[in-house]
Amino acid sequence: MTAAAATASALLVLTGCSSTTPEPESSTPEANLNAYHQQKLDWAACKDTATSEADKKLFANPALECARVEVPVDYDKPEGNKAKIALTRLSATGEAQGSLLVDPGGPGGSGTQMIASTLPLWQTNPIAKRFDIVGFDPRGTGASTPSLDCYTDKEYDAGEVPRYGAVYDITTADQAAELAKRCTEASGGVENLANAGSTNVVHDMDIIREVLGDDKLTYVGYSYGTELGAMYATTYTEKVRALVLDGAVSPDLTAKEFRAASFEGLQARFNDLAALCAKSPDCVLGNDPAAANDRLHDIVQPVIDAPVETSSGRKVSVWDVYLGVSSGLFSEKRWPAIISALTALEAGNADEILSFRDLAYGRGPDGVYNTDLDTNIAVRCMDWPRRTAEEHTALARHIGKVAPMFDLDVFTGASYHNECAAWPAPPTRDEPWLTDTADLPETLVVSTTGDPATPHEGGIAMARALGGSLLTVDGKQHGAYVLGGNKCVDDIVNTYLVDLKTPPKDARCTL
Repeated sequence: MTAAAATASALLVLTGCSSTTPEPESSTPEANLNAYHQQKLDWAACKDTATSEADKKLFANPALECARVEVPVDYDKPEGNKAKIALTRLSATGEAQGSLLVDPGGPGGSGTQMIASTLPLWQTNPIAKRFDIVGFDPRGTGASTPSLDCYTDKEYDAGEVPRYGAVYDITTADQAAELAKRCTEASGGVENLANAGSTNVVHDMDIIREVLGDDKLTYVGYSYGTELGAMYATTYTEKVRALVLDGAVSPDLTAKEFRAASFEGLQARFNDLAALCAKSPDCVLGNDPAAANDRLHDIVQPVIDAPVETSSGRKVSVWDVYLGVSSGLFSEKRWPAIISALTALEAGNADEILSFRDLAYGRGPDGVYNTDLDTNIAVRCMDWPRRTAEEHTALARHIGKVAPMFDLDVFTGASYHNECAAWPAPPTRDEPWLTDTADLPETLVVSTTGDPATPHEGGIAMARALGGSLLTVDGKQHGAYVLGGNKCVDDIVNTYLVDLKTPPKDARCTL
């Protein structure tokens, strides 16, 4: 995996979690959106799109152009406040068939940053001859405005934020209320938070499609981006040309079930890593893979008691360690580096594990976070039903059982409150989140057998729900098309995108 691909796959890490029945979501906006559809894009150099000093050089590449699309903040009030969605385009090198819209996942992943950071992978893919490759920053994310904020980058560095283990370490109603208050104030008010959910992002995608000049949408979505693609298919069925859903989120699972399944996937990959490590006589996890969870607990226990200072002066907590390990599990090619980082950590050196933690969060050397963690919370609070404190605590205990590497008292031993408990607006999406899937156009789901975050069963369920085709990829990685550097996968997906020809039943590739 190239450095660019590693950076991009970090954007796929985030999958948030959150019972009362939510208010029903609105369907396709009824309001007249002609003014939005008739916008003319002003494509120009990307000098204002980079959100960090580290990314300015990436966005300065003359192959890239940038623009912004206006959308209503609230689709029930199209003449009210407006949001601006940032776009980055790599123009087709041949005769363009249209645009290929790309979402990297999250929620909170920046599509503009993904395209900029993985540009060589797209430029060398034959698809770039036939389509303009367009990345977008979903509302609240990256260079799109208004931004959705709760905490500063410095507060994330210092760990002065809700920290994620099995669930967020929010243990009182007051902490949940403080989170909602901070997010409301820093995001410009309740309206921006109340309209942050995936339902509105899907409506934004349709305006983007129209403004790009495409009669129908051609789309690649990774991880959470598969939810957006599937929702688009059921909301704008007649406007779908081709959808590739890579690392699909299962439409059959509730939010609670999906969160547990994701942790089970991480545990399965940690078991594989432990087996790889055990082949070495000096394995930091020991020579018995069955005892690797206990060895990991032994390694991190001193960090629980006292965070470890790195050579940069930053301190690494147990939450940082687990974020780093989880990030490393997302690709089999990273496993030796994770073993090395754990070896160094046991010796008192946390520099390597901190680099993996920063990869998970998209933190650059200038201290700016490219993955919008606050947006992740905001979107999921508007997407998923709330759980009571009792239900949320039970989920943490359940995760400790299905993923014993996380079964530490610091992660599963408290009484937890849902991070969305005090959110200023009710969810706009129900469970199941995907409905009305009859008579959809042909779609293509790409699902990796050893995916650590969106298990293969979810890909099977997505293809079945959409009545689409399934490409099974044998491997242990999250995200395969373009990012995996695999000709078999890329050829099959490109044939579908260009010619709308799906692979035969039982099609398989191997990473």
